[in-house]
Amino acid sequence: MLQNEIKSSFIALGKFLTQFSFEKNTKDNTVLNNDLFYDDFIALIELSQSHNGWFTPEQVYYSIESWAEALQENNLSEWLSPYDLSKISAKKVGLILAGNIPLVGFHDFLSVLISGHDVLVKTSSNDQYLLKFLAKYLIAVQPKLANKITFVEGKLEGFDAVIATGSNNTARYFIYYFKDKPSIIRKNRNSVVILDGKETHEDLVNLGEDIFRFFGLGCRNVSKLFVPKDYDFDLFFKAIYEYRDVIYYEKYANNYDYNKAVFLMSNFKLLDNEFLTIKEDASYSSPISSVFYEFYDDLEVLKIRLEADNEQIQCVVSNNLVENSIAFGQTQKPKLWDYADNVDTLAFLSKL
Repeated sequence: MLQNEIKSSFIALGKFLTQFSFEKNTKDNTVLNNDLFYDDFIALIELSQSHNGWFTPEQVYYSIESWAEALQENNLSEWLSPYDLSKISAKKVGLILAGNIPLVGFHDFLSVLISGHDVLVKTSSNDQYLLKFLAKYLIAVQPKLANKITFVEGKLEGFDAVIATGSNNTARYFIYYFKDKPSIIRKNRNSVVILDGKETHEDLVNLGEDIFRFFGLGCRNVSKLFVPKDYDFDLFFKAIYEYRDVIYYEKYANNYDYNKAVFLMSNFKLLDNEFLTIKEDASYSSPISSVFYEFYDDLEVLKIRLEADNEQIQCVVSNNLVENSIAFGQTQKPKLWDYADNVDTLAFLSKL
């Protein structure tokens, strides 16, 4: 298949996705294959929480709206412009996907296909349906894609390269199992924020988005605060109060109650606002409903530490306190060229 054919198929998918919003779904009769897919997609979105209790309609719609924006022609063209994909000989690329947030594996799926390769997809049991639905839509738009997309139920076999995402424990297995194949192996990562006390109320409200979007389940969610010694946590708590309704989701509330009880029984000192606990801790990975914090004295020393720990960190949020930091409220709005773990997926695929 020509790359332009594949690219056009994803642009059509993007147009299809623009119809869906948590606020209001709006049917556009000019969209291809709407008669076959529009109503069924709304039904799937509404069913998603029964498939995975964390996939509330609001969170699923957020992911869909993000991909609707990303799959605009100008974004795809800007993303692809640095690469020469014209001479690629199609290989079979296996994907082992995570399932922590809706459509978390879609970027890898898109990258493999748009670079001209064939994709073998092993979905997570936590996110089995959304990507398969979008794949069916793509095939309806461009039937040639049927020969390039395969979903695997059992063991992943017959691949030339692999991109696998999992925990630190499963990553060790992946590294051993795929040692003879070109691979990208992704492990656990977390995101952090550096505060200096000069942030506006709006900055801290936006930080709440980085913490609570997808209930904090994503590697781009902030799970750790670095704050100066004299930091006033009242500013933080007043700002994130806007996210208090998160406690009304049963799975989140259960995690809040459980993790708070564990912390208290261990006699840990906590700050608590009845829907989020924050705890002083050197770790980057905090449990759901909790964020860790750590004091710093010297920003330059902190920069050195974060650089040393870069394999544990996905994003750093700040008001330009460190190079390449992300603005408040933007961690779950990556561009197509914002690669997971800073590993250029298209560069990897172009060399197969």
